[in-house]
Amino acid sequence: MPMKTVKEIELTLKDEPGQLSGISDLLGASNIRIIAFHVSNRGGDGRLSFVADNPEKAVNLLSTAGYDLETHDVIACEVPSHPGGLSAVLKPLKRASINVDTIYPCLSTGERTTLIVRAQPLEDALQAMKDEWIRILGEELYTL
Repeated sequence: MPMKTVKEIELTLKDEPGQLSGISDLLGASNIRIIAFHVSNRGGDGRLSFVADNPEKAVNLLSTAGYDLETHDVIACEVPSHPGGLSAVLKPLKRASINVDTIYPCLSTGERTTLIVRAQPLEDALQAMKDEWIRILGEELYTL
C-alpha cells in the first residue's frame, strides 16, 4: 500500500525584493494554487518550501523557468484546534524518536487546521501519527 503523502517543492530564492512574488505570479498565471508555504533566510539566499495543488505541473513550470529545485514527500495532517492541539501531532513523533525537519500550516483548508510536516524517517512518522489516530491527508489535500 503506497504511503499517504503529498509533494513539497523546495527551491532557493535570490536575496532580492520580489523573488517570492515572482514565483507566486508564475504559478498563478498557470492556475497553480499554493496550498502551504514556508520561507527561510539565514543571512543570504532564501529557501522556499511549498505544496501546490498540482505539484507535477509546478515542478515542470519552475524547472523550465530555470529554478533549481528539489521535491520531498511530506505529511499533511490535521491538528486539533484547541490550546495544546499541536502536541497531538508532536508528542507521537517525540515518543518514536522522530526528528521534525520543518512544519508549517496550510493557507486555508476550511474549518480544520492542516500542517505540512517533513520528518525522518518518513514511514515511521506516518505510522506514529496513524497509531494516534491523527488524520493524514494524501492527494485529497490538492482539492480542499
